[in-house]
Amino acid sequence: MAERLAIIKLQPARVLQWSGLLGGGNEALRLAYPQAEHADVEPTLDLQLRARALQKTPWWQSALGRAPALQVLAPEELAGHGQVGLVWANLALHNMPDPPATLAAWHSALQVDGFLMFSCFGPDSLVELRPLFARQGWGRPGPVWWDMHDIGDLLVAAGFADPVMDQERIQLTWAQPVDLLRDLRLLGGNVAPDRFAGCRGKTWHRKLLGALETLRRPDGRLHLSLEIVYGHAFKAMPKVRVSPETSLSLEQMRAMVRRSGA
Repeated sequence: MAERLAIIKLQPARVLQWSGLLGGGNEALRLAYPQAEHADVEPTLDLQLRARALQKTPWWQSALGRAPALQVLAPEELAGHGQVGLVWANLALHNMPDPPATLAAWHSALQVDGFLMFSCFGPDSLVELRPLFARQGWGRPGPVWWDMHDIGDLLVAAGFADPVMDQERIQLTWAQPVDLLRDLRLLGGNVAPDRFAGCRGKTWHRKLLGALETLRRPDGRLHLSLEIVYGHAFKAMPKVRVSPETSLSLEQMRAMVRRSGA
């Protein structure tokens, strides 16, 4: 995603990351937009606390009136934050319980002509685990992730203009099943709504490690696939319906003036 910033000519004055703690875009965004104001929305309280702890300003900087490098917000604080020129969300959308609502929140956070850049897992991610779990009667190893074309339709429905979607496939490999499981947990674990609700025991864990051996290929390593979906779209100026009496917000009027003077 960071490599794609070079093709965008707009220079946002305000940049908003969504789930930036796990997305890891701080350095790339600051290099691309060093003069911009940066903020991070963390969708859960635990992530908010962790992100704020990392951004805590030392006492001597507080005494000099220096603000934290990155403002950390909860989703409900977005309304009072003001609109931004860029919403950036790396590998976050697929973990959101209601993707259409998340896209609507991103659209609301953007100023007119602001742009959205995001990535997420596609439906072919971890596809090798599905028959493995099915053979064992273990349910689904992950949720049903949205297809690239469906996400494009959701962007249009949310009010975005000129959505561009593409995807790439990545092969991950490991030497041992325990390393594979560790990295799957770091990627978010199994968040399927219909996953097994209780705790598994040591016997099941040993059986899982044995079943993962079926993923070993002739090169001697265990293989799993990831489908990464990339999305990019702009927030267009709202269309004003002509009627005997039409109401416009101050922000809409400013946007129309800016557009007419461009």
